[in-house]
Amino acid sequence: MQHLITTSDFSKEEILELFEDARLFKDLTSNNYLNGKIIVNLFFENSTRTRSAFEIAAKRLGAQVISLDVGRSSRSKGETIFDTIANINAMKPDAITIRHSECGLPGSLIEHVNCPIINAGDGTHAHPTQALLDLFTIVEHFKGETEGKKVAIIGDVKSSRVAGSNRKLLPRFGMEVCFVAPDCFKYEGDEYKQYNHISEIIDEVDVIMSLRTQLERHHEVYFESLNEYAKDYCITEETLGERDILLLHPGPVNRNIDISDEMLKDPRCKVLEQVSNGVAVRMAILKKLLS
Repeated sequence: MQHLITTSDFSKEEILELFEDARLFKDLTSNNYLNGKIIVNLFFENSTRTRSAFEIAAKRLGAQVISLDVGRSSRSKGETIFDTIANINAMKPDAITIRHSECGLPGSLIEHVNCPIINAGDGTHAHPTQALLDLFTIVEHFKGETEGKKVAIIGDVKSSRVAGSNRKLLPRFGMEVCFVAPDCFKYEGDEYKQYNHISEIIDEVDVIMSLRTQLERHHEVYFESLNEYAKDYCITEETLGERDILLLHPGPVNRNIDISDEMLKDPRCKVLEQVSNGVAVRMAILKKLLS
């Protein structure tokens, strides 16, 4: 039995095979690969894109999906997450997808289940399916030629599980990852190249991945307003100019804070393509883990 807790759970060869299936699923038409399977979604944090993508992916494959509002039921009655998982496991689902605010929690549940666990995001730790769909989008855009490409991840990298997963996954496919952020949002240490402003490296990068400023994870106020932050970190037409740079964002996008309205309409911006690819990649993941 295989789980997906971090991207390291899949070898490079497995990821490439996964992408072969994702290409077949890109039209998002329905099939019966997982007919008769039951998947339980447990989202302890709010989600629109990820939860919807998992539900649509499963249903496109013919599986049945049960999404439980655990925040208003078991937890409010004093039941622990481990009790909740044990009870759900006793009903013999074929897979459990979980999002939780606690770093490392999905991985700690593996020994309590008899089915695959899929991490849909845990705190600031990891978001493997997002990183895989980001990689797939980059691979498709560059027609598989990712070796030597430079990716700048800009914004609240310290709080971002997306940044955490991508900084480990993308280098496995020959890409160099660097970060652009104000000091308050930077990683501690010097393991990765970090810059104060995108202008310092704009002529070197092939991909810009903008991130949302995650105010809900901050314990203090760093900027007087998001507009103040946007003056230096919003990606605009002026930022990119005529450069041939792929622009990504995991969503939700704070318009004119992360990316300007004009750039969201720009053909170099692939935010909606990421959303479509996210369903296809999750279809491939579910097929791999449940078939």
